Amino acid sequence: MIKKEKQQGMEYLKLVGFVLLSSLAWLGWGYLQRRRVDKLPPGPTPWPVVGNIFQLGFVKVPHKSFAELALVHGPNVMTLWLGSMCTVVISSSEAAREMFKNHDVVLAGRKVYECMKGDFGDELGSMITAQYGAKWRLLRRLSTTEFFLNSRLDATSSIRTRCIDQLVQSIEEASGTSIDVGRAFFLMAFNLIGNLMFSKDLLDPNSKIGAEFFYHAGKVMEYAGKPNVSDFMPLLKWLDPQGIRKNMQNHIRQAFHIAGGFITERMETSSLHKRTKDYLDVLLEYRGDGVHEPSVFSSTTINIIVFEMFTAGTDTTTSTLEWAMAELLHNPHTYKKLQSEVRNVVSCDEKLEEKHIENLPYLKAVIKETLRLHPPLPFLVPHKAMESCMILGYNIPKETQVLVNVWAIGRDPRTWEDASEFRPDRFLENDKIHVDYKGQNFDFIPFGSGRRMCPAIPLASRVLPLALGTLLHKFDWVLGDGLKATEMDMSERMGITLRKAVPLKAIPITKPL
Repeated sequence: MIKKEKQQGMEYLKLVGFVLLSSLAWLGWGYLQRRRVDKLPPGPTPWPVVGNIFQLGFVKVPHKSFAELALVHGPNVMTLWLGSMCTVVISSSEAAREMFKNHDVVLAGRKVYECMKGDFGDELGSMITAQYGAKWRLLRRLSTTEFFLNSRLDATSSIRTRCIDQLVQSIEEASGTSIDVGRAFFLMAFNLIGNLMFSKDLLDPNSKIGAEFFYHAGKVMEYAGKPNVSDFMPLLKWLDPQGIRKNMQNHIRQAFHIAGGFITERMETSSLHKRTKDYLDVLLEYRGDGVHEPSVFSSTTINIIVFEMFTAGTDTTTSTLEWAMAELLHNPHTYKKLQSEVRNVVSCDEKLEEKHIENLPYLKAVIKETLRLHPPLPFLVPHKAMESCMILGYNIPKETQVLVNVWAIGRDPRTWEDASEFRPDRFLENDKIHVDYKGQNFDFIPFGSGRRMCPAIPLASRVLPLALGTLLHKFDWVLGDGLKATEMDMSERMGITLRKAVPLKAIPITKPL
């Protein structure tokens, strides 16, 4: 028996050795092939097998490491090898303009990581991971003409007001005690998407199902933000050595099961009486020609669209608002200036409403400055070259991953004076007053540009100033644990979005009437 076990052990070791040697040989051959590609953008010399991974450092967040390497090897466009994955990094407004103006279609492909590859094959539904083509255009058209159309957003203003009111109420209940500011914003954003999608508060204290959906959605975002070795060494993907894909897909299935219940409930009790038409109504009522477009959306397609609304809409909103509050508390003069503007425009016995935002230029400038320094997705969502093209004289081969380092572009000293300082006043100066984040100012593209630009900008431009302005109008804020502004930890951590490494804790003090 012992001899047999030893033989089995030896056979297992031989198998492992064979797999490792085959992997090294394959990666080595790929490395030699890569070096033959002509006119790639400059970049650090890659190591065999692992490429430039170990040159990125493990202490700094990747967008900062990439920016520092770009200063040495390619301030506009640079090549990095992440294992066997060829990656071109766009690090300047000049290169971004060339990409989005002249090669937008060619570079509109999507690099899909292993954890994003679900169990639904070519099922329609994902606007984030779908490759550029007819299916993606259908989903994009649905977003721009149904979900985020200004007239529909006007019709749902009461929903946003109610979700902000709930945020205020939860903070009032904690008045005088330290709260996790980011979590408060996250719960508000999650309930907002829940109301837009299903016309219900998913995180109502009495909703156990809503809490379960919230849990699984949060776990998906957690796993989506983890670096996955399977992306860099494709021969390992069948092993899923970190278990990221397995765990993420499990939570997606659980979330889909819950969302499916909401869909079934709506189909059995469909009625628009006493409520505004929501996004689920739009999806259920969709009718295509059945030839170029599906005649109706399947339940799986609806599930995917619903789930992406939650993952894309909650974490990005949360990170931006938490960073805005952190920067304001870190810069007391700016905090006082903004709070003074809000309270001068909106009296103490009034409620801040969306109609007031146009009269609050400094509030809008604070949002812009937050997005400049802390874009929610520092690399946007990864693009992929569907065909080869040339950018600034360099060849971008087909299948190349393209990352746009909007974090670096927003801090480029060639474009921005005092680039690392939080100074909202810059957006009130003559040369920057008309700069916005709608994709045409290539030195400021926190939501991307071109065809794959975030379609939810019209919603974000309403929610972000309304939520931030309301909290400064209703409360005074001080840092928790007796912390001083100069002692704040403003370092970053990467998940699915760019978050504070140390969550912001602050004490709300109810403003006297």
